[in-house]
Amino acid sequence: MNIVVCIKQVPSTTEVKINSETNTLVREGVESIINPFDTYAIEEGVRLKERFGGKVTILTMGPPQADIALKECIEVGADEGILVSDRAFAGSDTLATSYVLSKAIEKIGDYDLVISGKQTMDGDTGQVGPGIAQRLGIPFVAYVSRVDDISDGKMKAERMIDEGHEVVEAPVPCVMSVSKEINVPRLPSLRGKMKAKSAQLTVWSAQDLGIEDNKVGLAGSPTFVMQIFSPKRERQSEMLEGSSAEQVSALCDKLSEMKVV
Repeated sequence: MNIVVCIKQVPSTTEVKINSETNTLVREGVESIINPFDTYAIEEGVRLKERFGGKVTILTMGPPQADIALKECIEVGADEGILVSDRAFAGSDTLATSYVLSKAIEKIGDYDLVISGKQTMDGDTGQVGPGIAQRLGIPFVAYVSRVDDISDGKMKAERMIDEGHEVVEAPVPCVMSVSKEINVPRLPSLRGKMKAKSAQLTVWSAQDLGIEDNKVGLAGSPTFVMQIFSPKRERQSEMLEGSSAEQVSALCDKLSEMKVV
């Protein structure tokens, strides 16, 4: 079984910076980590490989320094890493990103399962996974919390819903996003670190994937950020004087004026 795990390198929560001209995240020179939700996707990919055989390919789109994230994935059991990197991709929204990743998956060719985290902590949309499935023309299963079996061209899994859980079956190949309830990510092993140190990563550009510049980046993104700001928190206080009974009466009058009671 050939598994592709899509991950994203995101800025550390304490180091988020915004480009005031483009309203996009500044990633160059900013400390980054693997998107926490994606660590569960990586772990599940490795576990499925251990159960059913095959290999795990990690795929990410990002700047050149995203190769660090790919090597961290190899440290915990992934077999190879592919970085899709090009300045033309800067500012891509979820639609453009899913397009680029789907083109990369098509170039990989031989795959049975595509796994992603349920969302990223910077964009928080959860749109890239289903976008990839739509582009590839294969089924998508969201919020998977357990994979029961993959056999006879079908995957049987359990996924989280508002009312609890439901068991679903989907033909393979398919795309699934996983919830954090699915597993506990492992720590890197010494053997994995040695493998990652000598690993040769594959890097693809927009030209390698046959992508036109006007379909990616800000030019190819139908959605964009108009403004980013921290909401103002204004507070007013008023001291109520008098006896306890008078203060309670005055407070009730204030709440009544505010239509709280």
